[in-house]
Amino acid sequence: MSERPASAADVAAETILFLLIPDFSMIAFTSAIEPLRIANRLSGKQLYTWRLVSRDGKPVAASNGIAIQVDAAIGECEPGSSGSMPVIVLCGGLGSEHYQDKEVFAWLRRWDRRGAQVGALCTGAHVLARAGLLDGHRCTIHWENLPGFMEAFPDIQVTSDLYEIDRNRFTCSGGTAALDLMLNRIALAHGDELATKVSEQCIVDRIRGPHDRQRMPLRVRLGVHHPKLIQAVEIMEANIEEPLSQESLARYIGLSRRQLERLFRRHLGRTPAQYYLETRLERARHLLYQTDMPIMSVACATGFVSASHFTTCYRQMFGKTPRAERVRAA
Repeated sequence: MSERPASAADVAAETILFLLIPDFSMIAFTSAIEPLRIANRLSGKQLYTWRLVSRDGKPVAASNGIAIQVDAAIGECEPGSSGSMPVIVLCGGLGSEHYQDKEVFAWLRRWDRRGAQVGALCTGAHVLARAGLLDGHRCTIHWENLPGFMEAFPDIQVTSDLYEIDRNRFTCSGGTAALDLMLNRIALAHGDELATKVSEQCIVDRIRGPHDRQRMPLRVRLGVHHPKLIQAVEIMEANIEEPLSQESLARYIGLSRRQLERLFRRHLGRTPAQYYLETRLERARHLLYQTDMPIMSVACATGFVSASHFTTCYRQMFGKTPRAERVRAA
């Protein structure tokens, strides 16, 4: 995982500024900070120090409603002419895709110009992108926000990996993936042995790599193991904007349309057309919540040729119109 690191005695403590924005993900935040604490304890040295920062120095409530006291406002943590360069970690969560704060964006850019590593957890990648800090960089984001991010920032290379490290940028899909990201950083700075010991303290049996999948395999999510069914669902999920006909789908997986329908009814309790429609409408719902795309654009992005058909299908599935869903999201 890493080359021979410098000994802990020779390495100055790395300072990390955790910038908390409203409704940040508590699980991603604690998964990132706890490995640092454990690394300090196991090494017997202060390898890491950290400060919690908010825009105005006031407590910030996480998405679970728990408010966290911070150490400083961003104005008290400006780049100086001396001292070690901290790592900046923006902690995002629910609603980060709509976060707008020019002062925060400018603060992040000032640290970037000084050469600081700037990263984000969970949906914080939206904030970095809006600040212009992911242009020309590879990034990742939580799987649920991936479609919305791709629509909002089509020129940014985004992946579905657990975490991405691209030069002086790092992003993390959220949840416990933040733990794997920090274990990777610990291994690079202080060796695999310490990272493994920290992992054991966290009751984690292995350190996942950046390219491990975010989501459970389809066979686990669906509770089925039929290879033809899994293949059909994978094809559906990859063809949302331009849905395939049932005849084409059956042909791709080597079945007749009648066989395909029997397969879906037996294992999923619905027809392929019903399952496909539900998948597209779930994607539409994510886009309504996570983007400012016009409703007609959301309809087109999920394979509907008319707004009226989209509205009818959406109301039948969710009990409200797309417009009402957008109002609720706002």
